[in-house]
Amino acid sequence: MLVWLTHYLEHYYGGFRVFEYLTFRTILGTLTALLISLLVGPVMIRRLTYYQVGQSIRDDGPKTHFSKAGTPTMGGALILVAVTVSILLWGDLSNRYVWTVILVTLGFGCIGWVDDYRKLIRKNSKGLPARWKYLWQSVIGLGAACFLYYTASSPAETQLVVPFLKHAMIHLGACYILLAYFVIVGTSNAVNLTDGLDGLATLPIVMVAAGLGVFAYLSGNVDFANI
Repeated sequence: MLVWLTHYLEHYYGGFRVFEYLTFRTILGTLTALLISLLVGPVMIRRLTYYQVGQSIRDDGPKTHFSKAGTPTMGGALILVAVTVSILLWGDLSNRYVWTVILVTLGFGCIGWVDDYRKLIRKNSKGLPARWKYLWQSVIGLGAACFLYYTASSPAETQLVVPFLKHAMIHLGACYILLAYFVIVGTSNAVNLTDGLDGLATLPIVMVAAGLGVFAYLSGNVDFANI
């Protein structure tokens, strides 16, 4: 959003061109998300604690996990707010990949909200049944994969780049939809399976998000992408 504003303002002052640089907007987006987390996080934790919105622990797990019962949950809402606001402010909203990321993230966030609702309000530690969770994840994943495939403007957008082999690119064709689907749904469930006993997967989320953030920056930076 602010990128469009700076494009207009740079006609009056050339210094606004700095907002066109990916590195600068990456730093601002990161700081914006951090600021939102620092400002909203403590308030949200206090409110969740006040209303006794705590994690329900499965009784078939190890006893070491029982001590985590009552830990404020629904932290994903804070992540969604911080990420969405940062992207809308500093992202290039003319890029279809940006909107795909936003909509897929919010869609999966809605699934997580229903899961938490069943755990907290219905007092069901298992939350949303796996079959329904996987069904809606598949609907969102396939929708995103089909959108990216059918809106691709060049063959390179649906090719698979083999790691460590710079010029090895596999033409996937329609198989791109299947691969993209598995990547979207598989990545989502990989974090859940890491610490699925108590549902508190903060550290895995931080590690995975940081790694994906680095890959996204390197692939979007012209200088690094050409190496």
